[in-house]
Amino acid sequence: MAALVWLALVSAAGAETLTATIINWGLLGSWAVDCSLPPESDKGAVLTYEARPDGRVMYQRNFGDARDENEVVAASTDADGLLNIVVFFPALHQTREFGLSLQKDGSLRAIFNRGERGDYTIRDGKFVKTGAPTPAQHRCDNGT
Repeated sequence: MAALVWLALVSAAGAETLTATIINWGLLGSWAVDCSLPPESDKGAVLTYEARPDGRVMYQRNFGDARDENEVVAASTDADGLLNIVVFFPALHQTREFGLSLQKDGSLRAIFNRGERGDYTIRDGKFVKTGAPTPAQHRCDNGT
């Protein structure tokens, strides 16, 4: 319960800064490994970041047969230009932190993805389970 109160306070207090960070970094819009393919659970998802008029930023995942919408509750950039975002997943009752890197060609890559207990699914740009590098995601729209 304390985590939910904290998330609500962070969201309300930093909504303008959060939205500005996401917009200035260039994250808004839809992204996929291959935008020409429809989303499918085992072949790739379309991930969309949307700024709402109330100041919230939503992270939508479309896996074809399943979809969800989750709130981005914090965002910041580091000295290397890495975008760090924290997303609350209500269905999972947890937050996850992502580190995203914008590549020179305009694509983005996930550099890390970790849960609130420090469990990584992606570390140093590689999937923890397989050691394979994360694929580049490409913008599927104009980012508005």
